[in-house]
This record gives sequence, C-alpha cells and structure tokens, in this order.
Amino acid sequence: MQRNPSTASREVSMIERYSDHAANERTFLAWVRTGIAIIAFGFVVEKFNLFVRTIAEASRTDIGSRLQLDRFTGPFSHYDGLVLILIGIAIIMISLIRFIRIGRMIDDAQSHSAAGIKAELVLAVVLGLVVTAMTVYFAL
Repeated sequence: MQRNPSTASREVSMIERYSDHAANERTFLAWVRTGIAIIAFGFVVEKFNLFVRTIAEASRTDIGSRLQLDRFTGPFSHYDGLVLILIGIAIIMISLIRFIRIGRMIDDAQSHSAAGIKAELVLAVVLGLVVTAMTVYFAL
C-alpha cells in the first residue's frame, strides 16, 4: 500500500502524545483561571474591608451603626483578602510547576504513578478553612 506524500509529512510533524499534552495544558489553564478567580475575590474582599473601615470611621458619632460595623472591622478582616490573594498566587505557581513536571513525565518513556497531589490537597484544605473562617466570622 502506497502512502500519499502529504499524509506521510503530516505523520512526521505530529506531536507525539499530543492528546496527553493538550489535556495537561487544559488542566493547567483551568488551575490558572481558578487562581485568578481567587485573587480577584481576595481583591473584592480587601476593597469591601476598606469600604467598611471608611464607613466605620465616618460614623464615629452614631454609636448604633458603629457597633454594627466594628464587628466587620476586626483583626480578621485586615488579612482575609490578603490570604485569598496569596492562596491564588500559590495555586498559579504550583500549577505551573505541575504543568512542567507532567509535560516532562508525558515525554518520558518510563511509567510514572499519579501520586503527587499533596500540594493541591493542602491548598484545597487551606482554602476551605479560610472560606469557613470567613463564613463563621460574618455569621457571628
């Protein structure tokens, strides 16, 4: 059976394990989008905290509204947005390291296990704890 010359050239230029590399890139981009969303939420929380602190300072004469706003301007409210921003940055950095590592593993002829999810698990637990703490803080 004779091959068409154009078909043979396409086979040579095809990236080996292309679907695996494409899946790795899609996963990387999903992690980056998640990190950016968490960073954006952190900025929103920080802006909200700044707004509440400004309102609390402006309403120093009105005791009733000041007492209600004081619970939103406590020590936790100064760092919750910053923690979310740092978690988002950590997610992006870990996803970049993981993307490069997985890309090398795909190209490697040796078989590898998929047991390296410790960093993702730790970040997910920390993010869950921050969101839970924020929820409890605002609920009380």
